[in-house]
Amino acid sequence: MSESLFSDLQPLCQSEAQPLVIAGPCSAESEDQVLATARELSAVGVTVFRAGLWKPRTSPGSFAGVGERGLSWLQRVKRETGMAIATEVATAQHVAAALDAGIDMLWLGARTTANPFATQEIADALASHHEVGVLVKNPVNPDVELWLGALQRLYNAGMRRLGAVHRGFDTYGMGRRLYRNEPHWHIALELMRRCPTLPLLHDPSHLGGKRTLVATLAQQAMDMGFDGLMIEAHCNPDCALSDAAQQITPSALRDLLQGLIIRRPGESTESLTALRELIDNCDRDLLEALAKRMQVSREIGQFKKSHKLQVVQTARFDAVLHDRLMQASELGLNPDFINKVMQAIHEESVRQQLDL
Repeated sequence: MSESLFSDLQPLCQSEAQPLVIAGPCSAESEDQVLATARELSAVGVTVFRAGLWKPRTSPGSFAGVGERGLSWLQRVKRETGMAIATEVATAQHVAAALDAGIDMLWLGARTTANPFATQEIADALASHHEVGVLVKNPVNPDVELWLGALQRLYNAGMRRLGAVHRGFDTYGMGRRLYRNEPHWHIALELMRRCPTLPLLHDPSHLGGKRTLVATLAQQAMDMGFDGLMIEAHCNPDCALSDAAQQITPSALRDLLQGLIIRRPGESTESLTALRELIDNCDRDLLEALAKRMQVSREIGQFKKSHKLQVVQTARFDAVLHDRLMQASELGLNPDFINKVMQAIHEESVRQQLDL
């Protein structure tokens, strides 16, 4: 997908700020809850109010949202506060109901983005409603092509108020972890690199899964050049019917926004230029070392081939990995990072030997 694909995008909403902040409860639970939260968020300066009406739940019997009856609550929010209103859609029927109610912005959740049939159904339903803003959350699995594919389906249907939302990626039963979803920041940054005109927002609520992590993650996203934030805020988060642990109060959101540091891209200073030259030199050394290592791997592969030895020697790799992780620890390097690096090097070494 080339940069020119998204070169003619329009602002997501009429009152777009920098950064754009979309906030509201995970789920619309009652008219009183929606209006109370919206009024507090409006006072904080939020211009786009979000609330889920149709909630895709993992387990049957869980609170799955109030459905269409919540649309009138969002309409009242728009009338009384002037905020734009947004909700998640997963089917063409959701789209039709939301459009009839005058919803300003829709978003596709991670499960929907992962399903090309569902995404195409939604794109077709939006084909004659190009004025609506549409956000696409990253798919549950770490696949930038699937994310891009969902965006392209909507773009091909004529949608020009498009944006993407990074909410992290499912970990599929991994052990203890800091976040609810793995950030895989490099996937979001790859989307940013390939589509620089596409607004990219960050969802620290779903990524962190804990309200104590929301502010830190929001700042990290701003430091990396994201265009805005989608944050779950509730007037009484501890009593929320869904995702209570990750929602913050409107007053906490106010404090978060007041403390947020927005860094602007600028020309490099002389000192930064010199440091970047050092980085360039380090990268050259790394590439030369990797090229030398692969040459040695090919020589080992030739030896194994001529002596009818297996290419993969798991005991040897386990010993190498353990040794490199020990060295990394002594050098102050993150062992998780070095583990990924060594796994990637080993995979490429095996490929080189198999291709002989």
